[in-house]
Amino acid sequence: MRTIPFMKMDGLGNDFVVIDAREKLITLTPQEITKIANRRTGIGFDQLFILTKSNIADIKMTIYNGDGSSAGACGNGTRCIASLLFEEDSSKREVLIEAPGDKLLKAYKKEQICVNMGAPDFSWQGIGLAEEKDTLNLGNLLPNMSACGVSMGNPHAVFFVEDVNKIDLAKMGPLVENNPLFVNRTNVEFAQVVSPNKILMRVWERGAGITQACGSGACATLAAAYKKGLSSNKAQIIMPGGTLEIENKDGEILMAGPVNKAFIGQFYI
Repeated sequence: MRTIPFMKMDGLGNDFVVIDAREKLITLTPQEITKIANRRTGIGFDQLFILTKSNIADIKMTIYNGDGSSAGACGNGTRCIASLLFEEDSSKREVLIEAPGDKLLKAYKKEQICVNMGAPDFSWQGIGLAEEKDTLNLGNLLPNMSACGVSMGNPHAVFFVEDVNKIDLAKMGPLVENNPLFVNRTNVEFAQVVSPNKILMRVWERGAGITQACGSGACATLAAAYKKGLSSNKAQIIMPGGTLEIENKDGEILMAGPVNKAFIGQFYI
């Protein structure tokens, strides 16, 4: 039996198990990750992070979904990891995080933790589509509903609707996530533009299902809304778990919001 220490964190209720493997190598199988994700017999999480040393940044993070699959990005989780680095060295005001796909993310310590998530990718290849498409109008992925495709290091399908609360997320989310158009599946956002600076959003995360918030999804939503002329370059993205401040600054997406450290413990495998 192995004993593995962990930390439970969340950003707006989007919750994570964080494992620090910088001093001792820790590997988990997809089956073990799935057991840890079980909210009744395990710990429960939307994503799991394994932290290791990096040769090019302050830290490297590997991300897994609750079904054991790998995740390409996680904005709320990135803010949580950045907050740990700022705790370790209070003199720092900026840290560099190595994310999946050799992507480097800068995080800043201000009133809240802010992360530069990089430039959104609207190319059909970058999103991971099975065929060339107009990514601003992917067609009727749902009856009479078209989506905008965008990648923030992971794929997103953003639907702009009149009322997000009328969306049957549990039904529509998995239909879009597993649509054959998306080679590696996709995250799914339903967004209601209240004003140029305020957007309501609900999310179905790839490999996780319905979550209280999604950082990369909020970034994708603002990127898509701004690209389609539905919002200004800066807006509040309001989700069931809370609000993120998202800004398209010089073509790159900045995300700011709160983080929470819930508890530390250990689990057994």
